[in-house]
Amino acid sequence: MVNEITRRVEMERYVTKIMLDLGVPAHLKGYHFIREAILISEADMEVVSSVTKLLYPEIARIYKTTSQKVERAIRNAIEVSWTRGNTDTMEELFGYSTASGKGRPTNSEYIARIADKIRLDYRSSDMAS
Repeated sequence: MVNEITRRVEMERYVTKIMLDLGVPAHLKGYHFIREAILISEADMEVVSSVTKLLYPEIARIYKTTSQKVERAIRNAIEVSWTRGNTDTMEELFGYSTASGKGRPTNSEYIARIADKIRLDYRSSDMAS
């Protein structure tokens, strides 16, 4: 039980660091929704394949709101981070930058990519220790 709690806290800290690097403002509701979405997705990547049916309703339940509000807040937070965030970090994570003209990633691409990075980083740190 303690290991699960410790792991959750470590993951929250790591996700928070990445989100701050990406320029997601912490005062936006979407910030909290994205963080929760990443943590849920990191544990079970299947939810990313069905964000509207699985992920958004779960986050809405946790935060006592609607799936539509969750989706909109996440989209807004990603848009803000995409226009104001660290372009080097964006390029490193998503393979393209705001300057490339490709546009921002979708909500599910954004969440899945960060969750995947966290899972891979966490595995490599487990193997190292």
